[in-house]
Amino acid sequence: VQLQASGGGSVQAGGSLRLACAASGRTLGVATTAWLRQAPGKDREFVAAITWAGTSTYASSVKGRFTISRENAKNTMYLQMNSLKPDDTAVYYCAANTPDRYNASSYKYWGQGTLVTVSS
Repeated sequence: VQLQASGGGSVQAGGSLRLACAASGRTLGVATTAWLRQAPGKDREFVAAITWAGTSTYASSVKGRFTISRENAKNTMYLQMNSLKPDDTAVYYCAANTPDRYNASSYKYWGQGTLVTVSS
């Protein structure tokens, strides 16, 4: 499975961005898919995950501001990010297939990352 993330950019605090992650090579099938992020000088961290059935989970830092979704027929996942804060600045990665969605190192497939910069 190849994952391609897109949609990053620069935005002011309070703004919104929508990230997309398209899968190719194989379908996502029943794999859990997720967004993770890595800020400068920090470890990669879990942001949000969604199952094939549509059950989603979020990190407490983004809950209520970010919404994860996926279109299984299009093999595509999204992350709608609202009320962005400077602390959300990071490279955002999409990933798939994990036994432990909260463990960044447990994902089998990774996209290349897309940079989100939020200025104050």
